[in-house]
Amino acid sequence: AASCCAKMAAAAKRVAPVAPPGYTALAVKFGERQRSPHYLLVKEHQVREGAGTTHPAHRTLFALNVPPYCSRDSLIRLFSRCGQVQSVHLCDKPELGEKKEKTTSKFFTHKTVAGFQVAYVVFRKPSGVQAAKALSQEGPLLISTESHPVKTGISKWIANYAASVVDPEELKAEVDDYMQAYDKRIAEEEAKAAEEEGVPDAEGWVKVTRKGRKPGLPRTEAANLRVLEKEKQKRARKELLNFYAWQHRETKREHIAQLRKKFEEDKQRIALMRAQRKFRPY
Repeated sequence: AASCCAKMAAAAKRVAPVAPPGYTALAVKFGERQRSPHYLLVKEHQVREGAGTTHPAHRTLFALNVPPYCSRDSLIRLFSRCGQVQSVHLCDKPELGEKKEKTTSKFFTHKTVAGFQVAYVVFRKPSGVQAAKALSQEGPLLISTESHPVKTGISKWIANYAASVVDPEELKAEVDDYMQAYDKRIAEEEAKAAEEEGVPDAEGWVKVTRKGRKPGLPRTEAANLRVLEKEKQKRARKELLNFYAWQHRETKREHIAQLRKKFEEDKQRIALMRAQRKFRPY
């Protein structure tokens, strides 16, 4: 009876889970020694017609629940049997909006995705998407094989460290290319602004820029001091005196201290006059 229950439990583990509506469950394993398979949820990626994006319609397979050990190269190898794979994009969550293709930097835009991921697999032909969904009828797909092993443990850490070391020549080349493109764009913008300067638009308005004005003379040190003094006086006028109760108390305390100081000075002066005992009518 115990062996029968164990067989039933093992058979239950091999049963594919119920996929959400519109998705297909694909069984994958890390290697031959793994007993229970992992399931990817895939479907055809929906996108508006005519949208020029990196995830074109009818040729993009959207995959959920991609395990951390499944890399981009592994996905390309798994789905290459369904047709030629054009590109694979991994991210931590589904993209809300379609983004147009743009150049990525090897050093400044690289982001490592940790944990489970989502993937966009783009095929050369639409038939690749349907063939990938039909893989659910086959056995589990192996991610790590003898011919294409996936690095784990210390070997993976060493590979990640080696990949993190920046090549100074490649970095310098990328920075130089970026600065050349930036200088070119700035020059084009300045040339366009110079052409449009003084030219009225459709409604007859003329755009005035700082470039057309006469440059101002540099300020002298005395002029700077006068400006600072005016600013100081302006701030002093804006300050609220005796607005708070503690300000009122401080003002009274300072006034009493000044009266006491003046009283002491008057006493000393009178004492000095009495000591001299000189008559000074004038």
